[in-house]
Amino acid sequence: MSVAGISAHAAGTDITVALQLEPPHLDPTSAAAGAIDSVLYSNVFEGLTRFMGDGAVVAGLAESWEISADGCIYTFKLRDGVTFHDGTTMEATDVEFSLNRARAEDSTNAQKGLFAGITAVEAVDARTVKVTLDKPNGNFLFNMAWGDAVIVAPESIENIKQTPIGTGAFKFTNWVQGDKIELTRNDAYWGTAPALETATFKFVSDPTAAFAAVMAEDVDVFSGFPAPENLPQFEADPRFQVLVGSTEGETILSTNNKMPPFDNVLVREALAHAIDRQAIVDGAMFGYGTPIGTHFAPHNPAYVDLTGDSAYDPEKAKELLAEAGFADGFETTLHLPPPSYARRGGEIIAAQLAEVGIKAEITNVEWAQWLETVFRGKNFGLTIVSHTEPMDINIYANPDYYFQYDNPAFQELMTKLNTTTDPDARTTLMGDAQRMISGDYVNGYLFQLAALSVAKAGVQGLWTNAPTQATDLTGVSWAD
Repeated sequence: MSVAGISAHAAGTDITVALQLEPPHLDPTSAAAGAIDSVLYSNVFEGLTRFMGDGAVVAGLAESWEISADGCIYTFKLRDGVTFHDGTTMEATDVEFSLNRARAEDSTNAQKGLFAGITAVEAVDARTVKVTLDKPNGNFLFNMAWGDAVIVAPESIENIKQTPIGTGAFKFTNWVQGDKIELTRNDAYWGTAPALETATFKFVSDPTAAFAAVMAEDVDVFSGFPAPENLPQFEADPRFQVLVGSTEGETILSTNNKMPPFDNVLVREALAHAIDRQAIVDGAMFGYGTPIGTHFAPHNPAYVDLTGDSAYDPEKAKELLAEAGFADGFETTLHLPPPSYARRGGEIIAAQLAEVGIKAEITNVEWAQWLETVFRGKNFGLTIVSHTEPMDINIYANPDYYFQYDNPAFQELMTKLNTTTDPDARTTLMGDAQRMISGDYVNGYLFQLAALSVAKAGVQGLWTNAPTQATDLTGVSWAD
């Protein structure tokens, strides 16, 4: 480490954060890649509301709001004196533009469902926005906290993928593709000024290189550390602190429900019983991770433990395959994106599937290729991915979503959930939703991804848990 680097840390002004995944571009409102939010959420871009580290939804660019008696009209009062990083004023027309852009027919927003119930957005005056919904939505303020719902300016859109311009506490300054993204403190920020003056995000994809970078103190933080087998070594070293928390990431063996033979529920059920979840958690994650039996986070109070629906039972898997007409098994594809949970877990799953006669041909893909082939193209049999968006079971109500589950009963259930505000009734409906997709064996439910980070001992204010995919630096500082 250079002398300059040491003196800067002593002054508490800069930080270098390593991440395994580099964003494909820098517009969180037009891609499914969580890596974009990992760098930009809260740091560069902000929404009407925002997530805190404990998962709470609090005021963001909207300082307050009123909800009509029928629950269909939200009137947001925007904060005064908010400017974009280019110096222009953030006004109600920017909110109107952002929400209308996200819900437009030609929108490429990865979470269009968040905006589906909006029928009108009106800038009443410079600081007042009225959003009208077609029916009450108990999740609306939660939805507005997602990275997909951040507020952007019309004039920034042309270059937003390379030069993001937001309202956050940090400004984007530089992107060296394949290496790093640099941010600097926004001195015109409307809120509390961050302690850090500069932040550098370094991208280190290889787990061995990640270990070396932390040990050599080349980075100050590694968020989402990809080599969990090394964590005990860091825990024993006083130079470092290890943060172990929970994420919203349901790690699943995603299954193309419209591609034969996965259009047969018996085959999907066989697939589920062929998987030994604990062996995957132990082998790929070295014990870090909670087995799940449905698409829901175990730390959520409404979680139902349905792992028993798909207990490891290779003999039952073989019987189900025979019943489905595949006594001799079949061949399929298994696309594995870069994260360690996918690449390591995929090798284990392929071996487990082979035991029951399912031959999965592994194809390792980069994120851009995964987004093109799997997510958009739906050209896959199986894939492994962690869905890190918060409480996103509603994706199963979209028959065009990449795993192509089309169940009108589930869609109706989600519509009812969205219009229900009573907490007990919502908990009941969420339980029903979990049971329905578990019973339909839509995907192979593996485990809830743990939030694993390593930081130098002097770093404080990092999120331990990951209520959304973010590395929020707005409250991070160096201990004196």
